[in-house]
Amino acid sequence: MIKIVSLINCKFNNANILDGSTSKVIKIPLSLSNLNREIMKLLLTGCTGFIGRELIPSLIKEGHSLTVISRQSKGQLKTIANDQDINFIQMNPAESSSWNKEEIQNALKSCEGVINLAGEPIAEKRWTDAHCKEITNSRLETTKNLIKNLRNLKKSPKVLINASAIGFYGSNPQTEFTEENIPGNDFLANLCKEWESIAKNKPRATRLLIVRIGIVLAKDGGALGKMLPIFRAGLGGPIGDGKQWMSWIHRTDLCNLINASIKNSAWSGVVNGVAPNPVRMNEFSNSLGQVLGRPSLLAVPGPILKLILGDGARVVLEGQNVKPQRLNKLKFKFSFPAINDAFQSILA
Repeated sequence: MIKIVSLINCKFNNANILDGSTSKVIKIPLSLSNLNREIMKLLLTGCTGFIGRELIPSLIKEGHSLTVISRQSKGQLKTIANDQDINFIQMNPAESSSWNKEEIQNALKSCEGVINLAGEPIAEKRWTDAHCKEITNSRLETTKNLIKNLRNLKKSPKVLINASAIGFYGSNPQTEFTEENIPGNDFLANLCKEWESIAKNKPRATRLLIVRIGIVLAKDGGALGKMLPIFRAGLGGPIGDGKQWMSWIHRTDLCNLINASIKNSAWSGVVNGVAPNPVRMNEFSNSLGQVLGRPSLLAVPGPILKLILGDGARVVLEGQNVKPQRLNKLKFKFSFPAINDAFQSILA
């Protein structure tokens, strides 16, 4: 944690502060409320994509000092935030040798918190053997390498926030899943189970929060980003029979819960990163069509989707009814608890 010894050249939007631990002057974004916040040095993996586009700016706004590691180029980071505010390390975190570089070792030694969202998108390509291997390795190997290096540190980070997915539960249309349910037994469930098991090997002194993330909604990517052009053309409709559950979360709420978990020591274990009101596909499609002022008439048959995505179509066609039981107990306040509110915010 940065100990603010003095403020230098304080302005309305930012300030230079003196880091008491290193005697270095650090430039940070500043609001009056930042003075009462815990400013941390964070290491981020897998945060240059869809979720990171909102998460990174929100972490900067909170005043945190960020080191981002990614396979992507630094140019990709410039589309998310001013790279002057971020220490960027280009590397493939799934390759163990890439962690031997002095730059990443120095970042690990100084970090106070880690956010690991690394993972190849699941439902964007056909599930060939090669793609399934990439889905698996991008999560498991990255997390294994991360944990191994964290355990080698003399001083462990305070917190590790590790992604997982609601695919952990498998699919059962009659079951309402909470964090207390056991894992399913399909490809995604087994992957999530192993992913979480690896994360649990973190250093003893590091608090761990696993976030089982649902369908993240924003207009610039993810499932909704792919659906919007079709619906705007008046060609949208439910996928499959329309009865499958959609356990979703607005991207802003996901970023807010990650931010809350950084500074709140009561947040540990597992939380379901989903809104409190899951909907069936028919309602999801109808609500989207209403907000857009377009009809939701043309269903996408399941067999067509299977031709495109192969086994990956199961993610969309089966679904899960997942509830955020622990987030409710932790008194997390959702900005967008209902699907209609989420769509109106996203498409305003």
